[in-house]
Amino acid sequence: MIDDILKFNKEFVNNKGYEPYLTTKYPDKKLAIVACMDTRLTELIYAALGLKNGDVKMIKNAGGLVSSPFDSTIRSLLVGVYELGVENVMILGHTDCGAQHLDPQEMISLMLEKGISQDHIDMMKYCGIDFESWLNGFESSEQAVAASVDLVRHHPLMPSYINVRGFVINSVTGELVEVEVK
Repeated sequence: MIDDILKFNKEFVNNKGYEPYLTTKYPDKKLAIVACMDTRLTELIYAALGLKNGDVKMIKNAGGLVSSPFDSTIRSLLVGVYELGVENVMILGHTDCGAQHLDPQEMISLMLEKGISQDHIDMMKYCGIDFESWLNGFESSEQAVAASVDLVRHHPLMPSYINVRGFVINSVTGELVEVEVK
C-alpha cells in the first residue's frame, strides 16, 4: 500500500498536482480546529464548514480531545497562537466516535494479542503511565468537547483573547451543534 502511495506521489509532483493547494503556513482564517482522526471526517469537515486548503490549522487525534495541559494538542495550539497567528479555536467532536467507548483493559488485551510483551506494559506502568486514564474513552462527545474547551480556555499559557468554542459534528450530514460550556 505505501509503495502505491509513493508511486502516485511521484506522478503528482511530476504533473505539478500541488499547484491548486499552494498557500502559506499561516491560516487564512486565523483558526485552529481540534478534530478526531476519524476517516469519515477527512473531507467532510472542510466541505461542511466551507473551508479550503490554507484556511485553518487542523489538529487531529483519537477523539478530537485535549487530554491534559501538557499534551501534544495543547503544544500545537500554543504554536498556532504564538507563531502562526491563530486567534480562534474550535474543538470539534463528532457523533458515533470510536474513541468514546475505549476500554483500557480491552486495549491491553489487544496489545498482548498483537505481540506486545507484558514486560513492556509493566514497564510503562512502572514509568508512571496510568492506562486507565490514558487509554480511556468518554461518556459523550458533548461532555468530552466541553472538558476540552474548558481546559484550553483556562490554560495558563493561552492568551485570554483567544476565542475557544466547542461543537459536535454529525459524522454523516456534517451538521454542527454547539456545545454549551459554562
